[in-house]
Amino acid sequence: MPSPFPGMNPYFEQAAYWLDFQTEFLSALRRLLAPRVAPKYIVQLEEHVYIHDLPPEPRRRLGNADLSLARPAGIEMSQIGAALLEAPAEVWLPEQDIEEVPYLEVRDRQGRDLVTVIELLSPSNKRAGDDREQYLAKRRELLRTSAHLVEIDLLRGWAPMPQEGRPECDYSVMISRAERRSPAGFWPIRLRDPLPTIPIPLRPPDVAVSVDLQETLHRAHDGPGYEHFIYSGTPDPPLSAEDAAWAEQILGSRA
Repeated sequence: MPSPFPGMNPYFEQAAYWLDFQTEFLSALRRLLAPRVAPKYIVQLEEHVYIHDLPPEPRRRLGNADLSLARPAGIEMSQIGAALLEAPAEVWLPEQDIEEVPYLEVRDRQGRDLVTVIELLSPSNKRAGDDREQYLAKRRELLRTSAHLVEIDLLRGWAPMPQEGRPECDYSVMISRAERRSPAGFWPIRLRDPLPTIPIPLRPPDVAVSVDLQETLHRAHDGPGYEHFIYSGTPDPPLSAEDAAWAEQILGSRA
């Protein structure tokens, strides 16, 4: 079943479902894009890895307190114990959580050279903090290479990526072509707007190929049966009263 909304489905903007949707959306985009760039190019699903230190409480000691020692032949356990030096104190290392955030790469099939990176921004990219700074550092590094960048933002929450002259919008697509870094192409999108068809730039002299982001979203919505569970929650950030009434009307009209 396709998404009932004319554009972005705001019910995907929930912490419990976003990463799953992000993977489905990029996988659907890959399936649409790959046949259009083949056989010269390939499209791969890759991952950024973010490592977070968890809060100190509740804290669990790392390691195992009851490690067994192998006893060398002919040596008594009392001799082993005497040889061990006791540490004067114990410390607790911060526990860590690993977050894997997907993105797409278009590569030249022959040389595997990176041609285009397609990012669907995640809360990790947009929230203030180390993860955002890590993403922006990778973004700056990419913009110094000969690869194109396609950056899709389908999250209303948090601060947008740094973009001078950015028009007011709920969602957006930014495309930075390697041969023309500034200015970059920008597609502002409102909540009730259909998602656009965008060009995916390739290596000159090959012309860009187009992908329909609305079709991509419908395909992502269709496979996992999202209609059975995402609508029991509420979008985050919440919709305005007017938009919430509009969304309820759309959901109420579903067959």
